[in-house]
Amino acid sequence: MHWKISKEFDFCYGHRVWSQSLNTEFSLDGCLKCRHLHGHQGKIIVYLEANELDNGMVTDFKHLNWFKKFIDDILDHKFIIDINDPLFQTLLPNIKKESLVKYEQGYYLVDLTKLENNQPHIIELYEGYVIVDFVPTSENLSAWFLKIVQNKMNKLNIKVSHIEFLETPKSKSTFYA
Repeated sequence: MHWKISKEFDFCYGHRVWSQSLNTEFSLDGCLKCRHLHGHQGKIIVYLEANELDNGMVTDFKHLNWFKKFIDDILDHKFIIDINDPLFQTLLPNIKKESLVKYEQGYYLVDLTKLENNQPHIIELYEGYVIVDFVPTSENLSAWFLKIVQNKMNKLNIKVSHIEFLETPKSKSTFYA
């Protein structure tokens, strides 16, 4: 016997796939739209599995409330940018790696207390970015989400079988554990 449960999470975000390239035989044109700054209504579907049930459940769905809070507090309405993006210094001027705070989930935020110019519009600029060390494609984001969820769910001995990440209703990436 084998059980699998899933829970969905929605959020709005922006990104830029600075490494995008196309083969025009298949794409029909060479327009590199994903290299532009753009946004999506993303959806993450987390799949948990078990061979045995605990009190009749794989786990309680509420055990994923922390992930909803993470998405709402950290990612929702933010721009996810690769620290290696050639536009990084243009979009986030005067930011050095030393002024970034790294979090256990694998992202960085600008330490707003170290900004020289603390005017509200400058703070708004920098607090709108979530910095990662990978190109934020749907494939890389789904792998990142799986790592975050699995690291937390290990404390409950729960296995994450896979993550589906939809950057649009018709474009989906799935990453399996």
